[in-house]
Amino acid sequence: MAVNNIWKGTTMEKYTGEQNSFKNITITGGFWKKKQDLFRGVTMEAVYDRFEETGRFEALKFNWKEGMPNRPHIFWESDVTKWIEGAAYFLQKRRDPLLEEKIDELVGRMERAQEENGYLNAYFTVVEPEARFTRRTDHELYSAGHLIEGAIAYAQATGKNALLRVAVTYADLIDRVFRIEHSAGFDTPGHEEIELALMKLYRYTGEERYKALAEYFINTRGTSERDETYSFTDQEHMQSHLPVRKQLTAEGHSVRALYLYSGMADLAKENKEEDLAGVCEALFDNIVNQRMYITGGVGSTHRGESFSFDYDLPEYTAYNETCASIALALFARRMWLIEADGKYADAAEQAIYNTVLGGISISGDSFFYENPMSVDPRRNAFNDSRPEGLKEHLPILERAKVFGCSCCPPNLLRFVGSIADFMYATSGSTVFTHCYMNGTGTVSIGGREILLEQKTEYPYEGDVQILVKTAGTFTIALRIPGWASAEKAELTVNGEKIVCAPVKGYVYVDRSFAQGDCIHVKLPLETRIVEANPRVSDLCGRAAVVRGPIVFCAEGIDNAYLLRDVRIQRESAVNLERETIGGMEIPVLTMKAWKRKESAVLYSDKPYGEEETQLKLIPYFAWANRGVSEMTTWFLQKDGTGCG
Repeated sequence: MAVNNIWKGTTMEKYTGEQNSFKNITITGGFWKKKQDLFRGVTMEAVYDRFEETGRFEALKFNWKEGMPNRPHIFWESDVTKWIEGAAYFLQKRRDPLLEEKIDELVGRMERAQEENGYLNAYFTVVEPEARFTRRTDHELYSAGHLIEGAIAYAQATGKNALLRVAVTYADLIDRVFRIEHSAGFDTPGHEEIELALMKLYRYTGEERYKALAEYFINTRGTSERDETYSFTDQEHMQSHLPVRKQLTAEGHSVRALYLYSGMADLAKENKEEDLAGVCEALFDNIVNQRMYITGGVGSTHRGESFSFDYDLPEYTAYNETCASIALALFARRMWLIEADGKYADAAEQAIYNTVLGGISISGDSFFYENPMSVDPRRNAFNDSRPEGLKEHLPILERAKVFGCSCCPPNLLRFVGSIADFMYATSGSTVFTHCYMNGTGTVSIGGREILLEQKTEYPYEGDVQILVKTAGTFTIALRIPGWASAEKAELTVNGEKIVCAPVKGYVYVDRSFAQGDCIHVKLPLETRIVEANPRVSDLCGRAAVVRGPIVFCAEGIDNAYLLRDVRIQRESAVNLERETIGGMEIPVLTMKAWKRKESAVLYSDKPYGEEETQLKLIPYFAWANRGVSEMTTWFLQKDGTGCG
C-alpha cells in the first residue's frame, strides 16, 4: 500500500516535508498569544502546585518507605518530565531564573537517584525493585519516553545538559536490555510513547542506535510471544494483535495507539518507507472518517479508554480523553510531512479548537480528562446517589484541579507552549501554511531563512495576512480548510487576485516575492449545520452547529428549556456576537429554534404542540465554565431527516 503523493511530489515539486519548529516563531497576538500568556502566568504554576501537593516531586527523592503517605506511582516521572518539557517550551521564548531553579532542583533529584547502570523509576526502586522490566503493563518505557522529550526540550531552552545526560544514560540501558540482550521480561512497551521520543533523540544527537531501538520496538510489536497484557483485556488493547504493517484500523487504547502511529510516521518519513506510510494513512483515514467525534475527540468508550467500532460515537458516555486529541494532532502534524494533503491540518484543527482546548478551563487552572458531547446533571446526580456497584461511568460535569492519573494537565502545557509547530512546514522551495495564527518568524528553504509575519484573528475571523519580510523566489502553499468553500475564498497578493483552485487543500503561489509583499487570505467563516453519517445511530435526525473549525454547543444556563428536545432548522438566520466568559472573549451564536410544550402526560397519541424560542450557542471549548449545567452539541432538526 502506497500513500498518495508520498515522495512523488506535489503539483510543484518532489515532496520532502520538513517541520518548521516553534523555536523559530514568536506568537505575537490574537487567540494564541492570550492562551500562551494564560498558560505561562497561571497554568504552569497551577500544575506545579498540584504535583507538589500530591507527592509527585517528593517521590523523586526516592526515600519513600511503607507507611509513608503518597506512595510513588508507576508513571509519576512522566507527569514531572511532561511539566518540565512544557515549562522548557516557554523558557525557549523567555528565560526565567526562578522557574529554572525549580526545574534544576527536580533534575538534581533525578541525577542523584539514577543508578549507575542508568535505571530511573521511583516506584520500581523504592516499592518493587525486584520487578523492574518484568511487567509490560507498568509504564516504565512510557515514562522513559517522556523523560527523553523533557530532557531535549530543557537542553534546547537553557543549554543545561544534566537532564539530557540522565535521559541518554537511561536510553542506553533500555537499548542494551531490550534490543541487544533481550533480558527484559517482555519485548515492546505496553504504553507506547518511547518510540517517537527515541526518534526525537536520534534527530537531536545523530546517534543511530536510538533510531534502531525505535525500529526494534515498532517492528517487534505484534510478533512477540512474551508481550503480556492486562488480565481484563487482550492484545488489541495495546495494538499488539497484529504486526504494525498489518494494522489498518485504529484499535485499543486511543492515546497509546496515536503515540504509536506518530512513531510509525516518524520512522516512515526517516526511512522513506512507503508501505509503512501507507499504513499510517489508512489508520488516519479510519480514525477521521469512521471513529472521530465532530470535536476531534477520539476514544469513544471508557472501557480501556479505547476506540470501539466504526460509527460508534455515543454522546453522554463519550470518553474523548484530552490526551488522545493532543496525540491525534501530533500524528496529523507528522503526516503532513509525508504527504501534502490538507486533510491532516483539518483534523489537527478540529481536535485543537474543540476537545484539546475544552480540556482546560478559561481560568487556566482546572481540567477535563474526558470530554463528553452531551451532559444531563439529573443523570449525574442520580448516578452519584447510587451504591458503587450500581453506578455507570459518566464524565464529570466540572473540571478538576488534578487527577489521580493527571497526564492531561502537563500535556496541555507542553502542547500550547509549542503551538507554533503547527504553523509551517517546508518542502524544497515551498513553504506550507498549515494552521493560521498570529506570529512572526523564519522558515528555512533552499538554505535561506525567510522571515514571515502572520496577522489574523483566526479562528474567530477568516482574514489572514501574511507579510513577506525577506525577498526571494519561492512558493507559498496556502491551506484552504476543508470546511471553507474554495469558490467563496479570496486570495490576493498586493491586491492582485489569485485564482483559488486548491490542490488537496492548498493553493500554490509561486513567484518572486519582494520584501513587504502582502498575501491576503479571506476564508468564508460561515455558520454551517452539519449532520452525522446515518450509521451513527445516536445522532440520527440531529445536527450540529459549526463555524470555521469551532463546534458550538448549548448550555442550560443560557437556554431555560430541555436542550435535548430543541429543534433547529438549516435555513434559520444565525446572529453572531461577542461575549466575555471568565475574562475570555468568545463568539456567541443565536438562532431561532423550536421546542415542544411542557406536559405532565408521559405518552400521548396527539402532538404535544410546538413553540418558537431562541437558542444561544457558545464554543464547545468554553462549556462548563459557569457552574453545572445541561449541555449538548447535537440538536434535533425541524422537519429533518432520520436514519432512513
